[in-house]
Amino acid sequence: MANSYTPKDFGVGSVEVADSEPVQGGSRPRRLAITKDRLVTQPLEGINTVHDILEYAARTHGTKESLGWRDIVDIHEEEKEVKKTVGGKEVVEKKTWKYFQLSDFKYFTFVEVKEAASEIARGLVDLGITTEDIVNVYAATHPHWQLIAYGCSWISTTVATAYDTLGESGLQHSLNEPECKAIFTNAELLQSVANVIGNVPSLRLVIYDGSPKQDVLEKIRAVREGIQIIHIDELRALGRGKSLDTLKDRLPNPKTIACIMYTSGSTGPPKGVIIPHSNLIASVGAIKTILGQHLRPDDVYLAYLPLAHILEYVVELALFFVGMTFGYGRVKTLTDTSVRQCLGDIRSLRPTVMIGVPAVWEMIRKGITAQINKGSSLKKSVFTASMRIKKANIPGLTSVVDSVVLSQIKAATGGRLRLTLSGGAALSKETQEFLCLALVTVLQGYGMTESCGMTAILPPELMQYSSVGLPTPSVEVKLLDVVDAGYLSTNDPPQGEVLIRGPSVTPGYYKRPDLNNDPEIFTPDGYLRTGDVGQWNKDGTMTLIDRIKNLVKLQGGEYIALERLESVYKACNLVSNICVHASVDAKQPLAIIIPNEVHLRHALKQNPLPGIDTEHTSLADLCHDERVKAMVMKDCNALGKKNDFKPMEMLEAVVLTPDEWTPENGLTTAAQKLNRKKVGDKFKEEIQAIYKKQ
Repeated sequence: MANSYTPKDFGVGSVEVADSEPVQGGSRPRRLAITKDRLVTQPLEGINTVHDILEYAARTHGTKESLGWRDIVDIHEEEKEVKKTVGGKEVVEKKTWKYFQLSDFKYFTFVEVKEAASEIARGLVDLGITTEDIVNVYAATHPHWQLIAYGCSWISTTVATAYDTLGESGLQHSLNEPECKAIFTNAELLQSVANVIGNVPSLRLVIYDGSPKQDVLEKIRAVREGIQIIHIDELRALGRGKSLDTLKDRLPNPKTIACIMYTSGSTGPPKGVIIPHSNLIASVGAIKTILGQHLRPDDVYLAYLPLAHILEYVVELALFFVGMTFGYGRVKTLTDTSVRQCLGDIRSLRPTVMIGVPAVWEMIRKGITAQINKGSSLKKSVFTASMRIKKANIPGLTSVVDSVVLSQIKAATGGRLRLTLSGGAALSKETQEFLCLALVTVLQGYGMTESCGMTAILPPELMQYSSVGLPTPSVEVKLLDVVDAGYLSTNDPPQGEVLIRGPSVTPGYYKRPDLNNDPEIFTPDGYLRTGDVGQWNKDGTMTLIDRIKNLVKLQGGEYIALERLESVYKACNLVSNICVHASVDAKQPLAIIIPNEVHLRHALKQNPLPGIDTEHTSLADLCHDERVKAMVMKDCNALGKKNDFKPMEMLEAVVLTPDEWTPENGLTTAAQKLNRKKVGDKFKEEIQAIYKKQ
């Protein structure tokens, strides 16, 4: 596939809005320079709603392969012994691990996507779903998720989203607050629906896919009279028999609410963000304007992030408009190691375009380095030299290095990957640079649910590290001084809280007048306060510093930015996940760390410690060893020093834990974001013990 394209000239990057009023305690608003006179509201004339995108894609891309999926052919179970430390004693437990065997990818064409959405729309109308009703989508990322969403958009019925990892209390909240009449879910999630439906009086229609157990269906039916349960195939068959005329009076307009997208709820119950069709269409237009020259119909996109997350939802809408072929994967089946008797999703699909959150990119980088570490000294030396050649961009040698040395690494992702985007949180410079040299261009972006994923995107023409890019053309951005922390618009470079306004920004939160009327969230002049601290760079791009709520004032009166520290320390090979913690009476921060077991054992082989068997000492025992803690902290602080951290930003101590942080144990949100307070509560005793030693 050719990589040639016509670069876009972004001029000075971003400019202050002409004739804008000076802002007291902040900066004038800025816009993307090439669209400085008018914010983008649509990708093409006549595209005003999500349904228009569906019609356009079917008309333009026709019988081309569109949405792809893999069926589960078989499930293989393997029993493995796991060592754990319980009450100071090592015990061995037997655990059963499940591995999927999957089919090759199967596809809907663009025309078939439209036909299926039409059948679903007609079926829903026949079952009494109105424009006032709300359909909850509580399901894994899969073509069926999109078919339901496109079907609902056709008939002006709002979709409310729920992460498929959401606990039952969060699911119940996302059903009850919007008084959902219907829900779409997967067979594997029906048990959770069965457990909450008795507390959701509005719910009367359950749509599912897959093959559930009969007793779960009976349990749902028995909750109360009038509950209908229908398989998605039955819903489509029902709609197929109804006239297309039933849809004519149900088409949406730009102000129709397409979606109530529930945030993952890191600071309380999930908030429902209102997203009208106009927000989504403006975001598709923004992506087309800033990245359109790089996105082609012959590209192949791997979709695996939750569609309940705005990043995945908006990217899929934009790439569907472009005409890209999608392959839907699962996080658990992306690589060959997590499947049996078939290739993992990446090698099976061989995508050219991917998006991911920093945790995914960190995992890929550490996976590559783990493979390199397993090789001979010669292989390691060749890889290191190759990376230096790539970094120096030595003419003639760079292409040789790519085709001879790095081709095996690229083959692990199918060999065709050419463009990726990281969003959702800050990605460390180390990881971004490593992947750009060894694998593929990794761009950064910045947005939130409330901005429909839009605030900034870094186009390849301005490729650089640690910048989230130029303001997207569907928003304008200004900075508000954060005086206490010294982030001022008069600084050089200008810094402050990021405020956004424009056609991609939500009109408000669902049933939350307390938030919608709060000037600390929505300012009187129509800006949304993001709570993020950013700075304008000389080339018109933006760099994020941290979130205001994660700025901590230390004993010496200086502020540190916890998320910024985490993004850098997470790039340490010995770290799998990290939570940096500090209190007002601390001199320096400490960190709670889940170590990367493969890299930790490799490091201990290189630097043996008396009494530690690198093969057999359990991870729990390693985590309790003070010498291991010191080794991990030393590596983290070396990375901090490399990134010019000040002495008060260096770690004073670390707590190591072998236990994963998941939505199930409450230590991460459904969107896999750190639940900082709960992590702090869980390790309260260890934190207090460290502070007592100060």
